[in-house]
Amino acid sequence: MDFWNIVFSIGLLALALSPLWFIVDAFNVGVSAALVALCLFLPFFLGEPFAIFLAVGPVAIYLILFGAINLARRPFLVSGTRDFAVLALAAAGLFIVGPMELFFPAVASLRFGANVWILMIGLYVLMVICLILFFRPRLVIYNIAAEELRPILADLAAKLDPDARWAGDNLSLPNLGVQLHLDSVARMRNVTLVSSGPAQNYQGWRRLELALQAALADVEVPRNVRAVGLVSAALTILLFLVAAVSGDPQSVAQAILEMFWA
Repeated sequence: MDFWNIVFSIGLLALALSPLWFIVDAFNVGVSAALVALCLFLPFFLGEPFAIFLAVGPVAIYLILFGAINLARRPFLVSGTRDFAVLALAAAGLFIVGPMELFFPAVASLRFGANVWILMIGLYVLMVICLILFFRPRLVIYNIAAEELRPILADLAAKLDPDARWAGDNLSLPNLGVQLHLDSVARMRNVTLVSSGPAQNYQGWRRLELALQAALADVEVPRNVRAVGLVSAALTILLFLVAAVSGDPQSVAQAILEMFWA
């Protein structure tokens, strides 16, 4: 084992154990165990570096973005539409090397060549847009606990609608045409405002989004150190991918030619 392999192995071990540097509990022990398993088994799936890079590279970037948002000192609000669109973009590579490659129209490729990939990716985009249009409105607030968000939301609801009413975790804003309930992931400190029922006013949801975004602009929260596991997983994947691609760039170039221009 040469020097760089030793450095690489030490770096992977440090990334795998990084969640335990901050909090030692069952959750972080499980995350570290999953990262160790990822380091052990990921090399077996790197036989085709380009396909794996295309599949999990966007996922790694998504994990870094998600982790960075949760490590920030301020909450981050995003609409359900944009949240799902980013997730669909991160999963696009998995669809390309999975279902698209499996059901690749060989006959159409003989006529249209590499342009058939444009049609298939366009079909994927249309599917994502159709799903977004069928979704009910929702708002996702990252890096804030439900008990921290609720008083802010209660004050804001009273200003937006004097007839606002609470029932447990359910909030009704009749003058805005908004009915919602709070759904939270306590360990990751993320809260989702989910619409309750089909009768929703999208303009009312937009007013609520803008007002809540302004109200959260000056709110400071402690960093969510559990997000370190997400960043560590992403960096582990990227390290393996960079090592695999740089180790055999000729096969990567050949795989690109075979996949898109064969």
